[in-house]
Amino acid sequence: MKRKIIFFLFSLLFIIETNAQCAMCRAVLESEEGQATAEGINDGIVYLMAIPYILVAGIGYFIYRKYNTLKK
Repeated sequence: MKRKIIFFLFSLLFIIETNAQCAMCRAVLESEEGQATAEGINDGIVYLMAIPYILVAGIGYFIYRKYNTLKK
């Protein structure tokens, strides 16, 4: 049963479709004369990119810890 739940969660993560245009926004903002706006947008892109990886790593750690405590 646990394998089915884990499989469902991982398959759900791979099915989700994203429609991002970050590269286009970055290209338009870098062509402007004021670079302060471009730097802010680029920092926001990095922030939005990092959060899902941190969440997945946290879930992976929790699952790893849960399986190791069951073996002991």
